[in-house]
Amino acid sequence: MNRLDFIKLEDLFFEYKKDKPIINNINLKINKDEVTTILGPNGSGKTTLGKLMIGILKPKSGQISISNRNISEFRLAQIGGKIGYLFQNPEKHFFTNTVEEELGFALKFKGFNDEYLEKKVDGLLKLFQIEDLREYSPLLLSQGEKQRLAIATILMNEPEYLILDEPTTGLDFDRKNILIQVLKELMEKGVGMTIISHDNTFVEELSHRVIKIHRGEITYDQRI
Repeated sequence: MNRLDFIKLEDLFFEYKKDKPIINNINLKINKDEVTTILGPNGSGKTTLGKLMIGILKPKSGQISISNRNISEFRLAQIGGKIGYLFQNPEKHFFTNTVEEELGFALKFKGFNDEYLEKKVDGLLKLFQIEDLREYSPLLLSQGEKQRLAIATILMNEPEYLILDEPTTGLDFDRKNILIQVLKELMEKGVGMTIISHDNTFVEELSHRVIKIHRGEITYDQRI
């Protein structure tokens, strides 16, 4: 397997409050061609780490590189074109009035034609079993429906890498299995991902590498 250091963290340090580090001098190389899972208890820093990796948060010290370029050289929109990021709260993804508009928003903004958009939107509505909700407001959906819509909006952009923060929140057994199959198909197409999760069964199905962090430091890092 040809491993590419897609995301590289060097001496990464971050704190929200002075003298209370959340990420404490982490060094880490994330490979593009595998699924990396980040595990840890609440407050361990794993969600913060994901936001640093995508450029939503800026480190207090240390460096982050994406494809061997310092993250400071990218605009957030450029990073978003390479890496799809799922927020722990799916509502942070939503901008429009209906599920259908939400799915088509990014590609319509980029100028894709209506026929292409309709085909893509219909395919993802069917895949995530939300066809009957196309005219609903995203904010009025159940938690599980919001989660499925948020993941579908990310996949509309066909990113080359995914960072998913607790992607199984609100999903029942059947829909969790649907998500696993979708992610496996993406893996076969060469899409790598980092998954932040408490869901051990989900992790075991997909992971090539497991990293555990505690109090902002890596305590375990093994390929499985």
